[in-house]
Amino acid sequence: MTSPRPDPIGAPAWRDSTHPAALDDAELLAQCRLDRGRTGGPGGQHRNRVHTQVILTHTPTGLSAQAGEARSPETNRKVALHRLRYLLAVEHRTPVPPGEARTALWASRCNAAGRIICATAHRDHPTLIAEALDVLDACSWDAAKAATRLCCTQTQLVRLLGDHPPALTRCNAERQAKGLRTLRAGS
Repeated sequence: MTSPRPDPIGAPAWRDSTHPAALDDAELLAQCRLDRGRTGGPGGQHRNRVHTQVILTHTPTGLSAQAGEARSPETNRKVALHRLRYLLAVEHRTPVPPGEARTALWASRCNAAGRIICATAHRDHPTLIAEALDVLDACSWDAAKAATRLCCTQTQLVRLLGDHPPALTRCNAERQAKGLRTLRAGS
């Protein structure tokens, strides 16, 4: 565990992330069972004979993701791993301590104006989704409180979730269960 460091913009120290979506590829794969299979559909005889489909099951949570679009098992493994990160981000919650809720990654991806800067194709995007949902869960799905704890604007927080529709759907399902209004990515 690293010691807290001051935020570049002068905010208090941040927490270290322990969410599985934040693990590097080797660590996450070490927690997974890898299965292979054949896929149907177009692709000819090669696709029907070769086991190129990859199914990754995260053993601690039981969540699994698969990919079989490519002819290369290595490419399918990378795609399945990316899908698993998003699935973990949406479906698995980790506890958030009181106070400052940002990780070093979140602090590096959020500028002084509260804008979250991360492309959806970037490796960090699923981790940011996971951290946002963890903090929302800790704040009883109150987006304004979560945005304050993450030092970003509420609009940016909702837009981040809107970049991955299953994340916004999950957030809204939790909010509806608590009698809160649904959020829209455009608001």
